Amino acid sequence: MSDTTRTQLDLELRRLEQRIEELVATVQQLKEENRALRQRHEALVGERASLVQKNEQVRARVEAMIGRLKTMEHGPS
Repeated sequence: MSDTTRTQLDLELRRLEQRIEELVATVQQLKEENRALRQRHEALVGERASLVQKNEQVRARVEAMIGRLKTMEHGPS
């Protein structure tokens, strides 16, 4: 194998090695972003569940107040 061919192969191998390192770094970054997004998603799901529960509680209280008001309205004056 000539020195020129060997040099070209070495350059190509270094270029491929650099590209692989870049891809590994990108994969690591994507894994971290994915982990953070999953964590945020779980937090939002929990927050949503809490808000739905509070909404139902408020709805029940309002309906109870409306019922009491109707009773007072139709009761003895």
